[in-house]
Amino acid sequence: MPMNIQTFEPARFADIPDYPFAENWTEIDLGDGQRARMHYVDEGAKDAPPVLLFHGEPSWSFLYRKMIPLLVDAGFRVLAPDLIGFGKSDKPDEIAFYTYERHLSWLNQWRDTVCPQPAALFCQDWGGLLGLNMVGNNPDGFACVVASNTFLPTGGTPSPAFLAWREFAKSSPDFKIGGVLDGACQSELSEAEIAAYNAPFPDEPSKAGARAFPALVPVEDGMAGIAENVAAWEGLAAFNKPFLTLFGENDPVTGGLSQALIDRIAGAKDKPHAMLSNCGHFCQEDRPVELAQGVIDTARKAGFLN
Repeated sequence: MPMNIQTFEPARFADIPDYPFAENWTEIDLGDGQRARMHYVDEGAKDAPPVLLFHGEPSWSFLYRKMIPLLVDAGFRVLAPDLIGFGKSDKPDEIAFYTYERHLSWLNQWRDTVCPQPAALFCQDWGGLLGLNMVGNNPDGFACVVASNTFLPTGGTPSPAFLAWREFAKSSPDFKIGGVLDGACQSELSEAEIAAYNAPFPDEPSKAGARAFPALVPVEDGMAGIAENVAAWEGLAAFNKPFLTLFGENDPVTGGLSQALIDRIAGAKDKPHAMLSNCGHFCQEDRPVELAQGVIDTARKAGFLN
């Protein structure tokens, strides 16, 4: 039986709060003869300096709804894609179809089509596992970077907190996406916000991408993606444009990982890195103003934003 690809259902997104952004789409070659539509937010003047906002697991561009207006007001063109398998983008329903290599290919296709010129980057969670790899492989494509609650792993020994999350995502029969988001924030999400995070995932097949992601993180020796990330680290470590980390003090999974980025990346030297208080894993919910200002200040230091 051929793989099914679930497509956008407008009715499921009819009551999304605080997300007035127009829909934009591009077509992606998934591989194996399959194609899919990828959704993205594109706000602000088209000739303004672009900033890319990459979400992670198991969220979508709704996560950036509080930051997008602040960044537009500062003078950016704001681009926030929904990764394949998430948000309004199409969703292959086979867990095994999702790989780290394919996610990189899909996001690079989107970038090459929508915004091939240099851009600022804000990345969190899997947004960084993809985005930091992209920076390492194409440093000239990025004017500056702000990273939060993320890393670029190359094997090793995963933390107990991550192992617990990986097992939960793989096997829990009660994998309610909105509840996952709510539980990993310091601020309490409203029922409407929880429903917005559930909206892309009406049934079990639609959650294939969300279930797949944790098992793809190359945190143990021998996993796929390690060699590619080791190679990407060469370019990432040499990245000498402004690189800022803003991590959450209350994130048990990635809270201690910022120092490795600070120590290894040239552009991170002498930057105002911070651990944000009252800030969980989904920092965009807890501290959107501080994160947006970090992007603005970093882009100005880079001479990328007036």
